[in-house]
Amino acid sequence: MATKKSAIDTKLIKELADLINETDLTEIEVMADDISIRLSRGGKVVASAPIPAPVAAPIATAAAAPESLPAAAAGTSVPSPMVGTAYHSPAPGADAFVKVGQKVKKGETIMIVEAMKTMNQIPSTQDGTVVAILVEDGQPVEYGEALITLE
Repeated sequence: MATKKSAIDTKLIKELADLINETDLTEIEVMADDISIRLSRGGKVVASAPIPAPVAAPIATAAAAPESLPAAAAGTSVPSPMVGTAYHSPAPGADAFVKVGQKVKKGETIMIVEAMKTMNQIPSTQDGTVVAILVEDGQPVEYGEALITLE
């Protein structure tokens, strides 16, 4: 066993650290055989934190409020154009962009979806009246998921 190479390759670690510093990478991991090396910039590894699974809305279940189903079916849904977190207002404590019963014009901002730390304004796809807001403030949303219903 005296001929076995050391389990820690300091030269590789230095090269990976240099690579992180030269690029916009915040984390890099290399695995070879039985060795795994992970380097992270900033001392905080976000991926290691437990991520709660999104909870599906009970719209399609028998327990759903009957009055919510006709509203969703009667109008046109505005879908999320991306995966992210939906916000009803431009800042915490600010008024919501839209409320149920409010008239909106095509192109008017109805919500924000945060994706990769970028706030993306979501415009109304048509003129109409907001019949239902289908997501909670701060709720994770999927691509194509209905955000509001317009009539």
